[in-house]
Parts: sequence; structure tokens; C-alpha cells
Amino acid sequence: MPSIDVPGSRRTHSVLVIIPTYDELANIESIVDRTLAAVPDADVLVVDDGSPDGTGALVEKLAAGDPRIHVQHRSGKLGLGSAYVLGFGWGLERGYELLVEMDADGSHAPESLPAMIGLAREDAGPALVIGSRWVPGGQVVNWPRSREILSRGGNAYARIMLGLDVKDATAGFRVYTAEVLRAIDIGSIDSRGYCFQVDMTLRVLDEGGHVAEHPITFRERIAGESKMSRGIVIEAMRRVTVWAFQRRLHLARRPRRR
Repeated sequence: MPSIDVPGSRRTHSVLVIIPTYDELANIESIVDRTLAAVPDADVLVVDDGSPDGTGALVEKLAAGDPRIHVQHRSGKLGLGSAYVLGFGWGLERGYELLVEMDADGSHAPESLPAMIGLAREDAGPALVIGSRWVPGGQVVNWPRSREILSRGGNAYARIMLGLDVKDATAGFRVYTAEVLRAIDIGSIDSRGYCFQVDMTLRVLDEGGHVAEHPITFRERIAGESKMSRGIVIEAMRRVTVWAFQRRLHLARRPRRR
């Protein structure tokens, strides 16, 4: 059995890569291996939502052989956003300096992490580095045209409605500083999927944090099934609309300077 981590216990690494999983047995070992090869001084935390295919059990075996690997088990499919919130809290309690969001399906190449982490570590660097598909140099591979239209359209809608100067606010490949995550009330976050990423981008900007976008190549998964659903897209559109009106109402109510 892997060792039990105690909040506040000794930490030897400054980067925590958080990987939520649900039925990713075919992908998780390769992703963990590639991540630790790309960033040997990082730790990996897998947050598994009770995968019926045994993903969590496999990660337990990997963790028993490598102290850089950790796993948190949840009782069921509770969603991407809440998995990252759990991971953020876990990492902040243990003193990690940078916390990374990354998918388990191979869409996010771990080999891009050194450059993204390097940006976050620069003096007066960004509070959030986004691995972006839609900045110059970024691209998607093996995506159907419908998925690209959906992603580009969703990002354009968020930019227009929320006034964001971010090309890929829905991207899920990210590096946050612990400083900005401590400033954010992560316990109040209840959004999911695309919506979660837009929510986090807004919160970073509202805290005065700078957001940088680093171009990546996003590849469609080869093994397993996509977790994207129409419900996730609808939730994102609805919440972005609500947030936009709330922000405009807040601005309208602010007293004007004389």
C-alpha cells in the first residue's frame, strides 16, 4: 500500500500534476510515465472517480513503486471541476508551488509541461499558463470539424460576453501558481467541464493575475471514450450568459467617480 500523506507533512517537490480519471485504464500508466519523464521533479496526483474499469487500482500499484505518484479515490463520477478543486486543496495543504491541470486521455502532451512550467516560474511571471490550441503555433489533430467549430465558437462567445482577452479560456491544460489559488475561494466553485475552465480564468483575472497562453498540439484521444456531452456545453453557455449579465449589473451599480 502507498504511504498515507498527512497535510502539512514534508514535501520534496514544487510541482503537482493533477489528473482526474474515470475509466482511463488504457491511458493512465502511459500518461503518468510520460509526465514524470518530462518533469522528473514533479509529483502526480490522480483523482479517480470510482472507475469501474480499475483505473484507481492500477494507480495504487504505480504509487506503491514510486513516491512521486499519489491517488485520491472518490465514490463515483462527481465531475471534472470538483476533481480539480479536490486536487488544488490537496496540493495547497502540502505546500506545492505550482499546480497543473492535465487530462488523462493523451490529448495534453506532457512534453509541453517544461515550457509551460518555465513560463510560470519566470520572475513576475503569469499566475496562470494555459496550454492553448487557438494561439499562433497551437493546433488540434484528428478532431472532426464539428468539434473545432464548437470549441472556437464557445471561446469566441466567452470572449465577447465576458470581455476576456484569452483565446482558449475553455482549455484544460494549465499551470497555476499556488499564490493565485490561495487567493481564489476554490470552495465556492461548483461549475464543471468547459464552464469550470472559464470560471477559473475569470477568477484569476479578477484577482489581478496575469494569464499567459502557450501554444500546444491537442490530439484527440485514441483509446477510451470522450467525456464531453451536450449537457456540459449547454451548462457552459448558460453560465457564461449569467456571469456576463451579473458582471454588467455589478458595473452598472458601482458609484461613478466625480
